Amino acid sequence: MTSKHKLMGAAAALAMIAGASQSLAEEITVGYFLEWPMPFQYAKVNGTYDEEMGVTVNWVSFDTGTAMSAAMASGDVQLSVSQGVPPFVVATSAGQDLQILDVAVSYSDNDNCVVRSDLEIDKDSAGELAGKKVAVPLGTAAHYGFLKQMNHFGVDIGSMEIVDMAPPDGAAAIAQGSVDMACGWGGSLRRMKEHGNVLLTGAEKEELGILVFDVTSGPASWVAENSDLVASFLKVTADANAMWNAGGADAEKMLPIIAKDAGMDEEATKATISTFVFPSVEEQMNEKWLGGGAQEFMKGVADVFVEAGSIDAALDSYSDAVNTGPLGGVSN
Repeated sequence: MTSKHKLMGAAAALAMIAGASQSLAEEITVGYFLEWPMPFQYAKVNGTYDEEMGVTVNWVSFDTGTAMSAAMASGDVQLSVSQGVPPFVVATSAGQDLQILDVAVSYSDNDNCVVRSDLEIDKDSAGELAGKKVAVPLGTAAHYGFLKQMNHFGVDIGSMEIVDMAPPDGAAAIAQGSVDMACGWGGSLRRMKEHGNVLLTGAEKEELGILVFDVTSGPASWVAENSDLVASFLKVTADANAMWNAGGADAEKMLPIIAKDAGMDEEATKATISTFVFPSVEEQMNEKWLGGGAQEFMKGVADVFVEAGSIDAALDSYSDAVNTGPLGGVSN
């Protein structure tokens, strides 16, 4: 498999450029995903972040969490919303000094791999995937899920042709029949499903220990210098999540604004966001998440990547990669 060198090379590059401290001026840049509808976008569109933080917040969209890591390493981006845990783990394992600041969203049903329909392969015949060509965005939650699923089914990934593709490209490839399986999330996953089927449901994946959640992350040095600003950012996000979680008329008011900002129609937005869980601040601080569970999960992800040859080594512990200080001052 040739994917190892690509991922290791990217990780090494991140480590080389990481560590530069950025000082806050009058504006910051925040990364996010298109076709990934979340309550924070309601506050984004309404300018609530700018108003509450007292700075201009510029927003830039990305295709993968690995690209977010690179942008934070270069200093172009100060915070990333909904970065996948696996790309975060790849970066920190390579030496990039990033920190998890909150749990952005949990979504076990909205990140998966799809097998092309005409192959007629399901969980009972998954062994037939040996030797097949698969599109995987390397170093992402989808990559981790792919590795765990193939391990579960006893498929030797060394026998497969693995192509590093962002989810939109993977969706196009499976539609064209140029790959046998594609992995991704959000709108891309919906398009993949038009041409194939998943092997395991979200619940079945969770039974195997395949958790799928994203985080808000940022460079540790920048966070340390701007902890109050970070706390304010997280507060706006938490308030938007609480408003959405309350449902009713407020959630209905939010939906069209979120949909437009995500670049989706309302029906697709509702279908996607209905599979998302946005934990409250109190829930995020408990043992399941930032109280220990996330740290243990990251170690498990890193060990799987090492075993698969995707990264050179895992850290002994990922406890220092979680900073609950700014979130601890937020109530919602």
